[in-house]
Amino acid sequence: MDVGEAARFPDRARRWSTDEVDPEGRLDYWVGAICEAFLEMDCSSREAAVFDGHLTSVEAGPLSFNQVEASSQDVYRTGAGIARGQRYPFYLITHRQTPWHVRQGGRHISLRPGDAVLVDSAQRYELHFPVSVEVMSIQLPRAWVGEWLTRVDDPAPRVAFRDQGWGRALSGLSLQFAHEPLLAAQYPEGLLCDQLGAMLAAAIEPGQVPLPGPASRDLLQRAQALQREALGEPGLTAQRVADRLGVSLRTLHRAYAAGATSFAQHLRHLRLAQAAQLLSQARLATVPVAEIGRRCGYVDASHFAREFQRQHGIAPSSWRRRHLPA
Repeated sequence: MDVGEAARFPDRARRWSTDEVDPEGRLDYWVGAICEAFLEMDCSSREAAVFDGHLTSVEAGPLSFNQVEASSQDVYRTGAGIARGQRYPFYLITHRQTPWHVRQGGRHISLRPGDAVLVDSAQRYELHFPVSVEVMSIQLPRAWVGEWLTRVDDPAPRVAFRDQGWGRALSGLSLQFAHEPLLAAQYPEGLLCDQLGAMLAAAIEPGQVPLPGPASRDLLQRAQALQREALGEPGLTAQRVADRLGVSLRTLHRAYAAGATSFAQHLRHLRLAQAAQLLSQARLATVPVAEIGRRCGYVDASHFAREFQRQHGIAPSSWRRRHLPA
Protein backbone atom coordinates (compact mmCIF):
# COMPACT_ATOMS: atom_id res chain seq x y z
CA MET A 1 0.00 0.00 0.00
CA ASP A 2 1.42 3.41 -0.91
CA VAL A 3 1.28 6.67 0.99
CA GLY A 4 -1.54 7.95 -1.20
CA GLU A 5 -3.77 5.03 -0.28
CA ALA A 6 -3.08 5.52 3.43
CA ALA A 7 -4.04 9.19 3.05
CA ARG A 8 -7.57 8.12 2.12
CA PHE A 9 -8.09 7.03 5.75
CA PRO A 10 -6.06 9.59 7.78
CA ASP A 11 -7.89 8.81 11.01
CA ARG A 12 -7.50 5.03 10.78
CA ALA A 13 -4.26 4.33 8.89
CA ARG A 14 -0.70 5.11 9.95
CA ARG A 15 2.52 4.31 8.12
CA TRP A 16 6.21 4.09 9.02
CA SER A 17 9.03 3.59 6.50
CA THR A 18 12.81 3.42 6.77
CA ASP A 19 12.91 5.39 3.51
CA GLU A 20 12.54 8.45 5.74
CA VAL A 21 16.01 8.08 7.35
CA ASP A 22 19.63 7.54 6.28
CA PRO A 23 20.83 3.92 5.97
CA GLU A 24 22.95 4.04 9.14
CA GLY A 25 19.93 5.03 11.24
CA ARG A 26 17.37 2.69 9.75
CA LEU A 27 17.48 -0.13 12.30
CA ASP A 28 17.18 2.33 15.21
CA TYR A 29 14.27 3.98 13.45
CA TRP A 30 12.67 0.57 12.95
CA VAL A 31 12.92 -0.36 16.62
CA GLY A 32 11.18 2.89 17.50
CA ALA A 33 8.50 2.26 14.87
CA ILE A 34 7.54 -1.21 16.11
CA CYS A 35 7.52 0.03 19.72
CA GLU A 36 5.17 2.85 18.72
CA ALA A 37 2.91 0.70 16.56
CA PHE A 38 2.85 -2.35 18.84
CA LEU A 39 4.50 -2.24 22.27
CA GLU A 40 7.99 -2.23 23.75
CA MET A 41 10.22 -4.82 22.09
CA ASP A 42 13.87 -5.28 21.14
CA CYS A 43 14.95 -6.04 17.60
CA SER A 44 18.19 -7.08 15.90
CA SER A 45 19.04 -7.86 12.28
CA ARG A 46 21.95 -9.44 10.43
CA GLU A 47 21.10 -6.99 7.65
CA ALA A 48 21.48 -3.89 9.82
CA ALA A 49 23.76 -2.16 7.28
CA VAL A 50 21.16 -2.41 4.52
CA PHE A 51 18.00 -2.67 6.61
CA ASP A 52 14.68 -1.86 4.96
CA GLY A 53 11.24 -1.81 6.59
CA HIS A 54 7.68 -0.60 6.03
CA LEU A 55 4.80 -0.82 8.50
CA THR A 56 1.16 0.08 7.87
CA SER A 57 -1.30 0.03 10.77
CA VAL A 58 -5.07 0.23 10.20
CA GLU A 59 -7.57 0.56 13.04
CA ALA A 60 -10.87 -1.31 12.87
CA GLY A 61 -12.87 -0.81 16.05
CA PRO A 62 -11.00 -2.44 18.94
CA LEU A 63 -8.63 -4.25 16.57
CA SER A 64 -5.53 -3.09 14.73
CA PHE A 65 -4.37 -4.66 11.45
CA ASN A 66 -0.63 -4.27 10.93
CA GLN A 67 1.07 -5.06 7.63
CA VAL A 68 4.82 -5.48 8.17
CA GLU A 69 7.32 -5.79 5.31
CA ALA A 70 10.99 -5.69 6.27
CA SER A 71 14.43 -7.26 6.17
CA SER A 72 15.22 -10.40 8.18
CA GLN A 73 15.19 -9.79 11.94
CA ASP A 74 14.79 -11.23 15.41
CA VAL A 75 12.25 -9.64 17.76
CA TYR A 76 12.28 -10.04 21.54
CA ARG A 77 9.61 -9.28 24.12
CA THR A 78 11.60 -9.11 27.36
CA GLY A 79 10.67 -9.15 31.02
CA ALA A 80 11.81 -5.54 31.34
CA GLY A 81 9.57 -4.50 28.46
CA ILE A 82 6.62 -6.31 30.01
CA ALA A 83 7.23 -4.62 33.37
CA ARG A 84 7.21 -1.18 31.77
CA GLY A 85 4.04 -1.86 29.77
CA GLN A 86 0.51 -0.76 30.58
CA ARG A 87 -1.43 -3.02 28.22
CA TYR A 88 -1.00 -6.64 27.18
CA PRO A 89 -2.81 -7.46 23.95
CA PHE A 90 -2.56 -10.62 21.91
CA TYR A 91 -1.19 -10.75 18.37
CA LEU A 92 -2.43 -13.05 15.63
CA ILE A 93 0.52 -13.29 13.23
CA THR A 94 0.56 -14.81 9.73
CA HIS A 95 3.51 -14.77 7.34
CA ARG A 96 2.85 -14.53 3.60
CA GLN A 97 5.95 -16.03 2.00
CA THR A 98 8.62 -17.81 4.05
CA PRO A 99 8.99 -20.09 7.12
CA TRP A 100 9.67 -18.44 10.47
CA HIS A 101 9.83 -19.36 14.17
CA VAL A 102 8.29 -18.32 17.47
CA ARG A 103 9.51 -19.18 20.96
CA GLN A 104 7.38 -18.69 24.10
CA GLY A 105 6.58 -20.56 27.30
CA GLY A 106 9.40 -23.05 26.78
CA ARG A 107 8.16 -24.05 23.32
CA HIS A 108 9.83 -23.46 19.97
CA ILE A 109 7.40 -23.61 17.05
CA SER A 110 8.35 -23.61 13.36
CA LEU A 111 5.67 -22.05 11.17
CA ARG A 112 4.94 -22.21 7.46
CA PRO A 113 3.63 -19.38 5.29
CA GLY A 114 -0.09 -19.14 5.99
CA ASP A 115 -0.02 -20.67 9.47
CA ALA A 116 -1.53 -18.25 12.01
CA VAL A 117 -0.18 -18.11 15.58
CA LEU A 118 -1.71 -16.39 18.62
CA VAL A 119 0.98 -14.81 20.82
CA ASP A 120 0.43 -13.29 24.29
CA SER A 121 2.34 -10.04 24.91
CA ALA A 122 2.01 -10.50 28.69
CA GLN A 123 4.71 -13.19 28.44
CA ARG A 124 8.23 -13.19 27.06
CA TYR A 125 8.55 -14.27 23.46
CA GLU A 126 10.94 -14.38 20.53
CA LEU A 127 10.00 -14.01 16.86
CA HIS A 128 12.66 -15.12 14.36
CA PHE A 129 12.39 -14.20 10.68
CA PRO A 130 15.47 -15.71 8.99
CA VAL A 131 14.66 -14.61 5.42
CA SER A 132 12.37 -11.59 5.48
CA VAL A 133 9.26 -10.21 7.16
CA GLU A 134 5.99 -10.16 5.19
CA VAL A 135 3.34 -10.55 7.85
CA MET A 136 -0.07 -9.49 8.97
CA SER A 137 -0.04 -8.98 12.73
CA ILE A 138 -3.52 -8.34 14.11
CA GLN A 139 -3.57 -6.72 17.54
CA LEU A 140 -6.36 -8.15 19.71
CA PRO A 141 -7.24 -6.55 23.06
CA ARG A 142 -7.11 -8.95 25.97
CA ALA A 143 -10.74 -8.35 26.93
CA TRP A 144 -11.84 -8.96 23.33
CA VAL A 145 -10.01 -12.29 23.22
CA GLY A 146 -11.77 -13.24 26.45
CA GLU A 147 -15.13 -12.81 24.72
CA TRP A 148 -14.22 -15.51 22.19
CA LEU A 149 -11.87 -18.02 23.82
CA THR A 150 -12.73 -20.10 26.86
CA ARG A 151 -9.05 -20.18 27.86
CA VAL A 152 -7.23 -16.85 27.61
CA ASP A 153 -4.03 -17.34 29.61
CA ASP A 154 -1.80 -19.99 28.08
CA PRO A 155 1.97 -20.38 28.56
CA ALA A 156 2.62 -21.26 24.90
CA PRO A 157 1.63 -19.86 21.51
CA ARG A 158 -1.44 -21.41 19.88
CA VAL A 159 -1.35 -22.24 16.19
CA ALA A 160 -4.12 -22.37 13.60
CA PHE A 161 -2.58 -24.38 10.77
CA ARG A 162 -3.32 -23.24 7.23
CA ASP A 163 -4.49 -26.70 6.12
CA GLN A 164 -6.49 -27.91 9.14
CA GLY A 165 -10.15 -27.24 9.97
CA TRP A 166 -11.10 -23.61 10.50
CA GLY A 167 -7.41 -22.72 10.27
CA ARG A 168 -7.93 -22.67 6.50
CA ALA A 169 -10.50 -19.87 6.76
CA LEU A 170 -8.53 -17.94 9.38
CA SER A 171 -5.39 -18.18 7.26
CA GLY A 172 -7.23 -17.00 4.16
CA LEU A 173 -8.71 -14.00 5.98
CA SER A 174 -5.35 -13.01 7.51
CA LEU A 175 -3.52 -13.30 4.19
CA GLN A 176 -6.17 -11.19 2.49
CA PHE A 177 -5.45 -8.36 4.92
CA ALA A 178 -1.70 -8.98 4.56
CA HIS A 179 -2.06 -8.13 0.87
CA GLU A 180 -4.57 -5.29 1.34
CA PRO A 181 -4.54 -3.87 4.90
CA LEU A 182 -6.90 -1.03 3.98
CA LEU A 183 -9.69 -3.58 3.57
CA ALA A 184 -9.92 -3.44 7.36
CA ALA A 185 -10.90 0.23 7.14
CA GLN A 186 -13.50 -0.43 4.46
CA TYR A 187 -15.21 -3.40 6.16
CA PRO A 188 -18.06 -2.79 8.66
CA GLU A 189 -16.35 -2.87 12.07
CA GLY A 190 -18.89 -4.98 13.92
CA LEU A 191 -19.09 -7.57 11.16
CA LEU A 192 -15.31 -7.76 10.83
CA CYS A 193 -14.85 -8.29 14.58
CA ASP A 194 -17.54 -10.97 14.62
CA GLN A 195 -16.07 -12.79 11.63
CA LEU A 196 -12.51 -12.76 12.96
CA GLY A 197 -13.57 -13.73 16.48
CA ALA A 198 -15.68 -16.64 15.28
CA MET A 199 -12.90 -17.99 13.07
CA LEU A 200 -10.34 -17.54 15.86
CA ALA A 201 -12.46 -19.48 18.35
CA ALA A 202 -13.22 -22.30 15.91
CA ALA A 203 -9.58 -22.60 14.79
CA ILE A 204 -7.82 -22.21 18.16
CA GLU A 205 -10.32 -24.15 20.31
CA PRO A 206 -11.87 -26.69 17.92
CA GLY A 207 -12.78 -28.99 20.81
CA GLN A 208 -15.17 -26.32 22.11
CA VAL A 209 -17.27 -26.32 18.94
CA PRO A 210 -20.29 -28.59 19.52
CA LEU A 211 -21.02 -31.44 17.18
CA PRO A 212 -24.12 -30.89 15.04
CA GLY A 213 -27.21 -31.91 17.04
CA PRO A 214 -30.91 -31.03 17.29
CA ALA A 215 -30.38 -28.10 19.68
CA SER A 216 -27.50 -26.66 17.67
CA ARG A 217 -29.33 -27.06 14.37
CA ASP A 218 -32.48 -25.43 15.80
CA LEU A 219 -30.49 -22.42 17.05
CA LEU A 220 -28.72 -22.13 13.70
CA GLN A 221 -32.01 -22.25 11.77
CA ARG A 222 -33.60 -19.60 13.98
CA ALA A 223 -30.53 -17.37 13.68
CA GLN A 224 -30.44 -17.69 9.90
CA ALA A 225 -34.15 -16.91 9.73
CA LEU A 226 -33.51 -13.70 11.68
CA GLN A 227 -30.68 -12.85 9.30
CA ARG A 228 -33.04 -13.15 6.34
CA GLU A 229 -35.67 -10.97 8.04
CA ALA A 230 -33.15 -8.25 8.94
CA LEU A 231 -31.14 -8.45 5.74
CA GLY A 232 -31.57 -4.79 4.88
CA GLU A 233 -30.39 -3.52 8.27
CA PRO A 234 -27.02 -1.78 7.85
CA GLY A 235 -24.51 -3.00 10.40
CA LEU A 236 -26.46 -6.12 11.37
CA THR A 237 -24.26 -7.86 13.94
CA ALA A 238 -24.13 -11.26 15.54
CA GLN A 239 -24.59 -9.58 18.94
CA ARG A 240 -27.92 -8.14 17.82
CA VAL A 241 -29.11 -11.55 16.62
CA ALA A 242 -27.84 -13.26 19.79
CA ASP A 243 -29.74 -10.73 21.93
CA ARG A 244 -32.96 -11.35 20.00
CA LEU A 245 -32.56 -15.11 20.44
CA GLY A 246 -31.65 -14.81 24.13
CA VAL A 247 -28.29 -16.60 23.83
CA SER A 248 -24.69 -15.57 24.37
CA LEU A 249 -22.57 -14.39 21.47
CA ARG A 250 -20.19 -17.32 21.95
CA THR A 251 -23.08 -19.82 21.87
CA LEU A 252 -24.40 -18.30 18.66
CA HIS A 253 -21.05 -18.43 16.89
CA ARG A 254 -20.41 -22.00 17.98
CA ALA A 255 -23.77 -22.99 16.48
CA TYR A 256 -22.65 -21.53 13.17
CA ALA A 257 -19.28 -23.28 13.43
CA ALA A 258 -21.05 -26.59 14.09
CA GLY A 259 -22.90 -26.01 10.83
CA ALA A 260 -19.58 -25.47 9.01
CA THR A 261 -20.27 -21.78 8.39
CA SER A 262 -20.04 -18.44 10.20
CA PHE A 263 -22.42 -15.58 10.89
CA ALA A 264 -20.56 -13.21 8.56
CA GLN A 265 -20.17 -15.80 5.81
CA HIS A 266 -23.89 -16.63 5.77
CA LEU A 267 -24.90 -12.97 5.95
CA ARG A 268 -22.66 -12.19 2.99
CA HIS A 269 -24.18 -15.09 1.03
CA LEU A 270 -27.74 -13.89 1.73
CA ARG A 271 -27.02 -10.27 0.85
CA LEU A 272 -25.27 -11.03 -2.42
CA ALA A 273 -27.96 -13.51 -3.46
CA GLN A 274 -30.63 -10.89 -2.80
CA ALA A 275 -28.62 -8.26 -4.69
CA ALA A 276 -28.34 -10.54 -7.72
CA GLN A 277 -32.09 -11.11 -7.62
CA LEU A 278 -32.92 -7.40 -7.38
CA LEU A 279 -30.51 -6.51 -10.18
CA SER A 280 -32.34 -8.98 -12.43
CA GLN A 281 -35.78 -7.37 -11.97
CA ALA A 282 -37.01 -5.16 -14.82
CA ARG A 283 -39.12 -3.00 -12.49
CA LEU A 284 -35.89 -1.95 -10.69
CA ALA A 285 -33.90 -1.26 -13.86
CA THR A 286 -33.71 2.49 -13.14
CA VAL A 287 -32.69 2.09 -9.48
CA PRO A 288 -28.96 2.89 -9.12
CA VAL A 289 -26.65 -0.03 -8.35
CA ALA A 290 -25.51 1.70 -5.15
CA GLU A 291 -29.13 1.86 -3.96
CA ILE A 292 -29.56 -1.88 -4.66
CA GLY A 293 -26.52 -2.49 -2.47
CA ARG A 294 -27.95 -0.25 0.24
CA ARG A 295 -31.23 -2.19 0.23
CA CYS A 296 -29.20 -5.35 0.82
CA GLY A 297 -27.37 -3.87 3.81
CA TYR A 298 -24.27 -2.40 2.17
CA VAL A 299 -23.66 1.17 3.30
CA ASP A 300 -20.57 1.64 1.12
CA ALA A 301 -21.15 1.31 -2.65
CA SER A 302 -17.54 0.39 -3.47
CA HIS A 303 -17.55 -2.32 -0.82
CA PHE A 304 -20.75 -3.74 -2.32
CA ALA A 305 -19.25 -3.71 -5.82
CA ARG A 306 -16.07 -5.51 -4.68
CA GLU A 307 -18.00 -8.15 -2.72
CA PHE A 308 -20.41 -8.75 -5.61
CA GLN A 309 -17.61 -9.18 -8.12
CA ARG A 310 -15.70 -11.48 -5.81
CA GLN A 311 -18.79 -13.67 -5.40
CA HIS A 312 -20.17 -13.65 -8.96
CA GLY A 313 -17.07 -12.89 -11.03
CA ILE A 314 -18.74 -9.87 -12.64
CA ALA A 315 -19.51 -6.27 -11.66
CA PRO A 316 -23.10 -5.63 -10.48
CA SER A 317 -23.76 -3.26 -13.39
CA SER A 318 -22.63 -5.94 -15.88
CA TRP A 319 -24.75 -8.53 -14.08
CA ARG A 320 -27.78 -6.27 -14.50
CA ARG A 321 -27.20 -5.82 -18.24
CA ARG A 322 -26.75 -9.54 -18.71
CA HIS A 323 -29.78 -10.69 -16.71
CA LEU A 324 -32.44 -8.05 -17.38
CA PRO A 325 -35.14 -9.21 -19.81
CA ALA A 326 -34.71 -7.82 -23.32
